[in-house]
Amino acid sequence: MTEITRLFEFPYYQLEKFNSIPDALVTKQNGVWTKTSTQEYINNANAISRALLRLDIQKNDKIAVISSNNRTEWSIMDIGILQTGAQNVPIYPTISEVDYEYILNHSESIYCFVSDAEVLRKVNLIKHNVPKLKDVYSFDEISDCKNWKELLILGEDKSNQNSVEERKNNVITEDLATIIYTSGTTGKPKGVMLSHKNIVSNVLDSAPRIPFEAGKSRALSFLPICHIFERMILYLYQYYGVSVYFGESIEKIGDNLKEVKPTVITAVPRLLEKVFDKIFAKGAELKGIKKRLFFWAVSLGLKYEPYRANGLWYELQLKIARKLIFSKWKEGLGGNLDLMVSGSAALQPRLARIFAAAEIPVMEGYGLTETSPVISVNDMRNKGFKVGTVGKVIDHVEVKIAEDGEILCKGPNVMMGYYKDEEKTAEALEGGYFHTGDIGMFDEEGFLKITDRKKEMFKTSGGKYIAPQLLENTMKQSRFIEQIMVIGDGEKMPAAFIQPNFEFLKEWAIIHGIKLGTSNEEIIKNEKVIERIQEEITTLNDKFGNWEKIKRFELTPDIWSIDRGHLTPTLKLKRKIVMEKYIDLYNKIYNFNYSNQ
Repeated sequence: MTEITRLFEFPYYQLEKFNSIPDALVTKQNGVWTKTSTQEYINNANAISRALLRLDIQKNDKIAVISSNNRTEWSIMDIGILQTGAQNVPIYPTISEVDYEYILNHSESIYCFVSDAEVLRKVNLIKHNVPKLKDVYSFDEISDCKNWKELLILGEDKSNQNSVEERKNNVITEDLATIIYTSGTTGKPKGVMLSHKNIVSNVLDSAPRIPFEAGKSRALSFLPICHIFERMILYLYQYYGVSVYFGESIEKIGDNLKEVKPTVITAVPRLLEKVFDKIFAKGAELKGIKKRLFFWAVSLGLKYEPYRANGLWYELQLKIARKLIFSKWKEGLGGNLDLMVSGSAALQPRLARIFAAAEIPVMEGYGLTETSPVISVNDMRNKGFKVGTVGKVIDHVEVKIAEDGEILCKGPNVMMGYYKDEEKTAEALEGGYFHTGDIGMFDEEGFLKITDRKKEMFKTSGGKYIAPQLLENTMKQSRFIEQIMVIGDGEKMPAAFIQPNFEFLKEWAIIHGIKLGTSNEEIIKNEKVIERIQEEITTLNDKFGNWEKIKRFELTPDIWSIDRGHLTPTLKLKRKIVMEKYIDLYNKIYNFNYSNQ
């Protein structure tokens, strides 16, 4: 079997090991799931490579790809670009035009491929400020824009395939494969340089942790492919012969799950929270014995411990709960889902427990763009799973904890550096280890636990350290709280900005006969809403020391989102921007008289 050392070898490996999988890549077009086989995938990628050579693409040229949804064309372009020795520069579709302009100029991209009219509109707004950009192609058919199929036609002539093979042979595993611009929570995006070796090693070293049945699994892919997490997973799917169905959008995931019936998905914690909230809401609508059974099963699931640690009586009850209740949850997610892989942010332990109890285990992992991305991951097999941790470190990667608690990482997965930024590169790789910026620890069994972001920890004026993520993840267990940001750096006590779960509040108000008003502005001023959220904060505060407790909060009427600047594309808080948006609320909180506290 061919040894994989470069990214473009994954589809060839799939062809060699599993023959031509008929639904290797599948995208919904005009209401129909359109399948591309492994052989067609390779044929089209080669056509793209031949066309790019005819456009005079040279080794180390940069080509940007911006897609608002995952689709077959993205993977074909990716392989087609990489085979020429050029680099694929994926860009988040939801960032601002200003960031588009910065990234296209900073990367010196000479071509840009966009998915649809909206992305094209944003690129066209700044194109005149990007002097090196020669042309833009779209995946959708759009008037006044070249279409990517023109390259497939240009590449039909196979007379220069030998030149493509030469280019492939001249790519070595240490060569740059991609530049991924991290959105960051502050400042300009940084271009993370990842080599073929960085990502290939991460795929191969993560593969033993994923319990796929090779050649027999089906995935639904909907997390942004421009992020290294989903992109690495796509290569991993190809390695294992997994059929990949690209979800239409986050909004249509429920429908797509029922249509595709996947065995595996990747997700971020916020999505899993929403899935659980919907299940919980449906359970709350039940009546009589059905309702009692539902909440009995939930209560049981929240006590779940792996490997039969709770004893025989618990396991017997769990077996009944799985048959009567949890099987319906699984059915609602397509019926075949037996694995979810979670990354990007900390997963609440209650979700890890309840989904594992429902036989849809969540494999929580940890990593960063700079580490390609996986550093550690849980594995249900061989006692490799522990609730509240991000698993054990994968093979060939070394992790040590610095004196200040920061997680440091070394291995073949660690980036080449930041593009055109030697100073930040030297800072991040000081002492030969990548400095993650995360605070963590190993437990006695070697499981890694993340406790906070180093840069996000702050001290109150009393000199006490506050770990905001711990507080935030705990508070988001409340169904009344959609988003929360803990504040208080240098102040006398922690406080918070909260975006309530308006949808749930409306349901709650109907049940309790409370008139909320029609607008979000009216809802957040409702005294009963404020009192109810205060109850939630008070209850959850009990988990923390007195100096950590959230003493005050202010509600915001806005829905926190990527488009409005509250969140990064991976749904992390943009703390600086959120603070700027709500500086008046901050001043209101800390100008209050606390003499009674």
